[in-house]
Amino acid sequence: MAAYRQQESKLPEPALADTLHHSSGDGENIEVALHSTKRAIKSRHAQMLVIGGTIGTGLFVGTGQALAIAGPAFLFSAYVVICFLVYGIVTAIVEVGAYLPVTGMSVAYYANRIVSPSLGFALGWLYWYTWGISVAYEITVAAVVISYWPTTVPVAIWITIMLVVIIALNFFPVGIYAEVEFWCASIKVFTIIGLLILSVVLFFGGGPSHTRLGFWYWQDPGATNEYLVGGAGGRFCAFLYTLIYSCFSFNFSPELIIITAGEMKSPRKNLPKAALHFIWRLIMFYALGALAIGVICRSDEPALTNGGKGAAASPWVIAIKNAGIHVLDSIINAVIITSAWSSGNSVLYMSSRSLYSLAIAGNAPEIFSYCNKHGVPVYTVLASSLLSLLAYLNVGIVSSIVFNWFVGIINTAAFISWVCCCIIYFRFKKACATQGISNSDLPYISALQPWAAWIAVVAFGLFGLLNGFPVFFPNRFNASDFLTAYIGILVFLLIYFGHRVSVRKDPWIRTSDSVDLKTGLADILAEEESDAAIETPGSPAKHDRNRWLRRIFILWGWD
Repeated sequence: MAAYRQQESKLPEPALADTLHHSSGDGENIEVALHSTKRAIKSRHAQMLVIGGTIGTGLFVGTGQALAIAGPAFLFSAYVVICFLVYGIVTAIVEVGAYLPVTGMSVAYYANRIVSPSLGFALGWLYWYTWGISVAYEITVAAVVISYWPTTVPVAIWITIMLVVIIALNFFPVGIYAEVEFWCASIKVFTIIGLLILSVVLFFGGGPSHTRLGFWYWQDPGATNEYLVGGAGGRFCAFLYTLIYSCFSFNFSPELIIITAGEMKSPRKNLPKAALHFIWRLIMFYALGALAIGVICRSDEPALTNGGKGAAASPWVIAIKNAGIHVLDSIINAVIITSAWSSGNSVLYMSSRSLYSLAIAGNAPEIFSYCNKHGVPVYTVLASSLLSLLAYLNVGIVSSIVFNWFVGIINTAAFISWVCCCIIYFRFKKACATQGISNSDLPYISALQPWAAWIAVVAFGLFGLLNGFPVFFPNRFNASDFLTAYIGILVFLLIYFGHRVSVRKDPWIRTSDSVDLKTGLADILAEEESDAAIETPGSPAKHDRNRWLRRIFILWGWD
């Protein structure tokens, strides 16, 4: 074992910052070393980024349209269902990540190592362009929010300011980026907790008007709505639309956990904890958030869709304004702008690093592998920033239309990614069985698996095919809506099969006995033993005094 560990330690880890894993033309795996980017993301940064990453502008703003179309009961039910499905993705991919927690790991890396180089190639490019487009989406949300206040400043000016700030921050060293994201994520977390508390207060009549809301809006205008057609069919369409549309609020949360785990200390121990705590965050922020929105805001409120200005499309803002709570609506608008700006900053970072990874692996032009003295891949930042220029579509087109375009494109990419996560999990479990790796050898096993993954792969596969289903109803076809809903599938397939042509002599999929489940594992185990050896238990008296605080920390995964 010692000899094996010594031999394995000579192999470089496939890190995002230092090394990357790719395939040569003859199908052999190659580890390419490059020491250019800097590792400056601290533990507290990583923990808060995971928490803040589960709260996006989709929850603050995007829920309004779903509430208006489906009603509060369908909105809440859809979020509960999606919480389960997304948690199924999280537990599946964490089983893989906890066993092989290589530095700089990503879903695209696991796709290449476990399934096929072509799938890893296609996913890598999918993440690059999707996260680049996501910058434009976040700026669109910010532009919508800003228009809530009376202003004569053209929307192009606001878009330019947002773009300049986001792009400039991504040229700073990564430590500065992480610190900014830490505080922005903190603001989002405490804001949503405050809004949930406010919802309870309004539920029991604690607002300025002392009107007890209860579940009155579930009776008038009603708990459910009809969509596209009347009767039971219309209610089914409303629920289906909400299921698909609500996924946007959860997009790329499982992938974020895997990316962040690359910076975790003792990942084989802490990554399973992150998966366990993730369900509580889903329930608290999304399921309870959807329930609260249906309680405090009417589903027939005109401002949810087209009757209001800007961030009035946020059901939280509408409820606060209707409750007669002055100033707070503007405060929440400011928080939404901060959230959009923070998310734009984050997705541009991920997009640029995805392109950097592709370049190091030989799957993108070599120029994108260049880093400056601060470890910033400047050319990838510039290239990824070009996609964010799509935000200027808001200048000539109504922002709500652009908003829905971006939702359709990003949703499609998320469905593809989540289906691929399940495929990676299935191939990983098959490889483990073939190579004699039992469940007792894995640091994390979910009681939900493999059934949750099978349910999720079917559900998200269907959601991807039904993403633009309203356009197939009579008099509802719209070319732009059809393209934004389905062009992502075509682009992904073109990238995948284009790569297959270049490696056509390779097998379509790695056989179970050829999947590499050992490279880097010895170093991981050695590091784990080293971390365990230096851990010292705290003072019993101090532990007793702080037991309640520690319980809160454990609940959130900060232990």
